[in-house]
Amino acid sequence: MRRLTAIVTASVLVSVLTFGAAGTAEAKTTVKTFKNCSEMNKVYKGGVARTSSAKNKGGKTKLKPFVSKELYDANKKSDRDHDLIACER
Repeated sequence: MRRLTAIVTASVLVSVLTFGAAGTAEAKTTVKTFKNCSEMNKVYKGGVARTSSAKNKGGKTKLKPFVSKELYDANKKSDRDHDLIACER
């Protein structure tokens, strides 16, 4: 009787963990599109770079940009000099 109870308890626990984990599937993170550079710079002070190797060709910058391909692609319109860094400061 103890063995049967242990087996049933173990199988219920395994099924709950298996289906419980499937129910909490990873959520896709949404990428925010900013209206202008002022909005973006409130969140990302140095702007957003597409790659970590992107170099600024607009002159001196004081802050390092946040690197995110998805975020840059969503806000590509804000990159006036097309150096792969949007809203650099």
